[in-house]
Amino acid sequence: MPRKFMITGALPYSNGRLHVGHIAGAYLPADIYVRYLRANGDEVRFVCGSDDHGVAIPITAAKEGRTPQEVSSTYNAKQKTDFDGLGIQFDIYGGTHQPGFAELHAQFSQHFFKKVYDNGYFTKKTTKQLYDVQAGKFLPDRYVKGTCPHCKHENAYGDQCENCGQSLDPLMLIKPISTITNTVPEVRETVHWYMQLGQFNEKLKAYLESHPNWRPQVLNFAKGLLAEGLPERAMTRDLEWGIPVPLDDPDATGKVLYVWFDAPIGYVSFTAQHEQNSGKSTEEYARWWKSDDCKVIHFIGEDNVIFHALIWPAMMMAEGSYRLPDEVVANSFLNIKFPGKEEEKISKSRGTAIWIEEYLQMFDPDPLRYYLTAIAPESQRTAFDVDEFIQRNNSELLAAFGNFINRILAFNAKTFDGKVPAQGALDDADKAQLELLRTFPAKVADQIEQYRFKAALGEVMELTRQANAYVNVKQPWHQKKTDMAACGTTVNICIQTIRCLMTIMQPFLPFSTRKIATMLNIDEASAFTWNKAADQLPAGHALGTPEVLFKKLEAAEIFAEQNNQG
Repeated sequence: MPRKFMITGALPYSNGRLHVGHIAGAYLPADIYVRYLRANGDEVRFVCGSDDHGVAIPITAAKEGRTPQEVSSTYNAKQKTDFDGLGIQFDIYGGTHQPGFAELHAQFSQHFFKKVYDNGYFTKKTTKQLYDVQAGKFLPDRYVKGTCPHCKHENAYGDQCENCGQSLDPLMLIKPISTITNTVPEVRETVHWYMQLGQFNEKLKAYLESHPNWRPQVLNFAKGLLAEGLPERAMTRDLEWGIPVPLDDPDATGKVLYVWFDAPIGYVSFTAQHEQNSGKSTEEYARWWKSDDCKVIHFIGEDNVIFHALIWPAMMMAEGSYRLPDEVVANSFLNIKFPGKEEEKISKSRGTAIWIEEYLQMFDPDPLRYYLTAIAPESQRTAFDVDEFIQRNNSELLAAFGNFINRILAFNAKTFDGKVPAQGALDDADKAQLELLRTFPAKVADQIEQYRFKAALGEVMELTRQANAYVNVKQPWHQKKTDMAACGTTVNICIQTIRCLMTIMQPFLPFSTRKIATMLNIDEASAFTWNKAADQLPAGHALGTPEVLFKKLEAAEIFAEQNNQG
């Protein structure tokens, strides 16, 4: 029976472009996993979209002299274009304040809030909050910067320190400064609704204990925060931009839902919108979010662990009808290393990034997908090294994987008129190679099932190395001169190897493997069905025209120029 999966990619803020760190962190591993599941015959919903609320968008809008809607719509469109260009194929890419999504998302978010409120998990409190006298407004989270009280990082925001990952409140910051006017704010009283997260400490502890196979950095970080006890957290904000608080209370006037309350609900509302767009009832979302037979898996970056492993599950517990996430797959941050420079953090403000938009104007998507998977920061931070990217493209993708396929198919076109030759008598080397084809799909699948995408790609490349070793031992170009039957057997087995490599490489390199399917003259449905990876093409099967899959790159100076331009 096919399994059922609800897969989400973390919602990027719609106030900036995507860079390689974003892709390596959440979206590429999610896409690899989804492509594998679909090849395996499983039923999947793959959902993402932009996070349009919170203070980041109004801040960007103020800097750019535009409205928050204009900013969010611009970057939402750019992000979707980037994802499409990389072959990251969501079933739906929404936006929490985008036309066609905002209305349904507001309904879901307000209903969720009201349900938690009715269940008794909110406390209305008059509290102190930082107020910018010059701007004439209270300062939610990201309108405040200061020194983190935990790690003493000097550029921590009011909601979270991105250096140590600790959740913060603006009043906790040392030497707070308003990001609007760069003045020192004063403390004033305001009213907010606080969710009593502490009531879920024991339930969350049991929840984490029931998932011992989560990545250690996710599990250990979440357990560490839970050991301190979750504090109550305000889920409303004094802000014009956002979803209005759905309470019949004069103190709720002018207040909106906290961005991190409504953002994860976007996963659900986008799913419902997809069902509606497909001609079904929006209530069909429940098949994915409230069903015992559907696994819910979130792919995120390391800075979102607290929300996805603790706060979002607590929200679901408080609401009472949702299936808790089965997996929270988080990657660490990706650093960057340009030629002639030291390794450094990717920084939008400093321009130290490789932007997806610029990359796709210069290069094909698959080399980037390959390299980001090969260096995936699955257990610790790694770095995108421009020189290494070029070297691995040229020595691994081009010289090992692509060259094996091209030289075999080109040789076959000349020697056997572009048809699969007969498989004759098998010697030990032939039998060993065919046995590899039977075993490697399961090896790759086992690693992907455990979210070890780097190791899974390593298995595919191991089969590539074995294939090159096999053909170098057999030397069909010499067999052609002395024993055409043996030559045909060698080429046949190499073509069967290409057929297997095509299927198990497809989650990683969708564009190149589509070209291989054309060269092998196989329809995509058969080509990318996992349990057919070791199926053999029959003798006499007519192949397509061979073509070169990868280009040699000499791009260090281009990347350096892009970096210098910011």
